[in-house]
Amino acid sequence: MDERRNKSRHRVLKAGTIEFGGGAIDCTVRNFSDTGAALDVTIPLRIPEQFTLFIQPDGTHLPCTVVWRKEKRIGVRFG
Repeated sequence: MDERRNKSRHRVLKAGTIEFGGGAIDCTVRNFSDTGAALDVTIPLRIPEQFTLFIQPDGTHLPCTVVWRKEKRIGVRFG
C-alpha cells in the first residue's frame, strides 16, 4: 500500500465522539497526526462530510472533513 499522507500517523486507541447538527456518534480514534486521523465507527454512512471530533481523554475538539470511507472506518482531515 502506498503512503499518500504528508505526515506520518501514530497508532492510538482513544475514545472519541463525532458531533454534528445536534447529534453525536461514538467512535474510536485508531491513528492520529497533526493533519488527520482514522476513526472506527459502527455506521460510517450516517456521518456527514464535515463534523467536530471530540477526543474524550484529551478534551480536544477538532473540525474534520471526511476524505475516505471503508466499511467501519473513516479517514478525516483536520481543519
